[in-house]
Formats: sequence, C-alpha cells, structure tokens
Amino acid sequence: SLGALLAFELAHELQALGCPPPVALFACGTAAPTRREDYDGGKWREPKSDEVLIDELRTLQGTPEEVLANQELMSLTLPVLRADFLLCGRYVYRQRPPLRCPVHVLGGEDDKASEEQLLAWRQESVGDFSLEIFPGGHFFIHEHEARVLGVLSAALEPHRLSA
Repeated sequence: SLGALLAFELAHELQALGCPPPVALFACGTAAPTRREDYDGGKWREPKSDEVLIDELRTLQGTPEEVLANQELMSLTLPVLRADFLLCGRYVYRQRPPLRCPVHVLGGEDDKASEEQLLAWRQESVGDFSLEIFPGGHFFIHEHEARVLGVLSAALEPHRLSA
C-alpha cells in the first residue's frame, strides 16, 4: 500500500522536474490516492499501540503467528510498521496534471480496497490502464506469485530492449 503511494508521488515529482515518464506505474493492494479517506476512514492518522498494530497484522493475514508472538522480533518491527501506517494514514492527495505513463493496478478480491477504489487509479494518468483482481486478501501477491509476475512481465514486455 505504502509502496504504491510512494511510486505515485515519485512519478509526479519526476514529471514536475521534466523527466521522461516512467515505463509504467504499478499499484498493488491499495485504493487510489483520491480514495484514501474511503479506504481507511482516517483510522491510521494517529499512532496505534503495539496491540492494535499486531491485531491489524493478524487481520491482514500476511504475518505468521510465530512472528507475531516473538516479542523481540516485534519490538524491532513495530516501530517501522507504525511509521508506515502513519505515512499512509496521513497521506494527503494533491491535484496535479495527470501522469503520462500506463497505470497497472493489482488487487485482492478479499482485500479492503474495493474494486471501485482500485478503478479510481484510472483517473491518475492519461496513459493506458489495467486492473487485475486476484483471489485472496491483502497479501494475494504471495499466494499468486507466478500469476502476479506474469502480469508484470506482460505489461513490461513492450519496453524490453532487444539483445
């Protein structure tokens, strides 16, 4: 989720500097920047306790229970995760000219980002748009790694340099 927002903001900064557009922007597992409020309802604007973060990780089903139960590991991980959640929760969309690159969005059918929130990425670029929905939740990329890599490869194939 945070990676999609960072990539989106980086693409806008590059465009503002007059750089060539990226070959493509891939956004995975998160609502479009204009739909962030709908996505989390402002839940992550303020820091949460370790317990709330661990409950969220458990809900997202991407972290093994053995990891969540390891206090030493969690004491190292939770500050970073807390910062990630705060960055996402405090993100503010800024209206700018649309990007000039294709936008490819991937989502999990059981993730909290709805199809409507994923489709809203379409308005962020004048380039091509695609949406791929996979079975599973937020971490569908792990469950369907081969298919996800296939989608990425297919989107990048036209830009491959000949040897």
